[in-house]
Amino acid sequence: MICQAVIIGGGPAGLAAALRLKECGIEDILILEREPTLGGILRQCIHDGFGLVRFKKSLSGPEYAQRFIDEIEVAGIKYLTECTVIDVTEDKIITAVSKHHGYLEIKAKAVLLTMGCRERTRGALAIPGTRPAGVYTAGVAQSYINLQDVMVGKEIVILGSGDIGLIMARRLTLEGAHVKGVYEILPYPSGLPRNIEQCLNDYDIPLHLSHTVVDIHGQKRLKGVTVARCDESLRPIEGTESFIACDTLILSVGLIPENELSLSAGVKLDSRTRGAFVDEYYQTNVEGIFAAGNVLHVHDLVDFVSLEAEEMAAHVASYLKSGSTSLGNVSVVAGQNVGHVIPQKVCGDSDFTLSLRVRQPMKNVSIVVAQNGQVVFQKKMRKAIPAEMIQAKIKAGKLKPEGDLEVTVQ
Repeated sequence: MICQAVIIGGGPAGLAAALRLKECGIEDILILEREPTLGGILRQCIHDGFGLVRFKKSLSGPEYAQRFIDEIEVAGIKYLTECTVIDVTEDKIITAVSKHHGYLEIKAKAVLLTMGCRERTRGALAIPGTRPAGVYTAGVAQSYINLQDVMVGKEIVILGSGDIGLIMARRLTLEGAHVKGVYEILPYPSGLPRNIEQCLNDYDIPLHLSHTVVDIHGQKRLKGVTVARCDESLRPIEGTESFIACDTLILSVGLIPENELSLSAGVKLDSRTRGAFVDEYYQTNVEGIFAAGNVLHVHDLVDFVSLEAEEMAAHVASYLKSGSTSLGNVSVVAGQNVGHVIPQKVCGDSDFTLSLRVRQPMKNVSIVVAQNGQVVFQKKMRKAIPAEMIQAKIKAGKLKPEGDLEVTVQ
């Protein structure tokens, strides 16, 4: 099978990219999705708050996804569900297995990586203790409750203050469970301020900063956890341990972009974002392979995922119509107080957007983008927190052909 554009992943990024490709005149599009239905993680996110940026309206996750799915159907864009991609090569040959179509080999002119991300598990954290039932990641618990109507527990401890964990604290409380507390190893919350307010404060759920779980107890079922206060180096402080009886531990300790297929295609990854190195056209180091959404870097709002994917798709359409493009010569460097920045390479021939996150909460700061000591962009902010992505729009012609572009927060 030969196809102009193959999109791997039918979540919010993949759906938005497919529709924009169609709008740009690309007809031969195929979406490959391993789940039974399109929509990705949005299918289990029944809370509202989606679409405020993209549609100027508060929607639930399924409502947000359905808007795109309906348009996909009307546009006649081809998609395969229950189809798992097992390999992608540098030559853009995609190998997949499908419940309905068997073994598939697809040759694409452009590959769009929109696989999203996965949750960090207990194994990644190496928490000591036994291995009883009752330890879940927040997304798995959300799937059990919202999609399968299965309650995960009654006495709950949540480790990590990521947004999914905060939302699950509220969801579990509404279902009659007792959430004893949310424990965060960092000295500041990892989730959005609105979720701290709406999911914890409104339900009198305590948030314990600079705390972590240091032991898990129980044989067949979880009986409790030991938590301890942490120092500035995030190490547990001896003598501060306390036991908390519970039957369920929910882990909300971060997301990792799903990039195994990217690696098989020879795509170079950034150690900071765990996603691909891309230019301002969202093209990776492998010509014709593009990435956007949570597979590129973790977003705080799904609206930004869709908007980024639409921008990528416009560049993919240009690539398919006009031929090859290449990574620019100007490297983008994450400087003082910046955790990461996307894209990592630019040429500056057209307008582009830098997306970044700060390392720690800060007040009354300036975002400064400079090349060879000359400021090309500056923006003042009353506050900046790691949970919220910051964007800096750079106009075409602002950059010189040589010299790193450094992004700092001062």
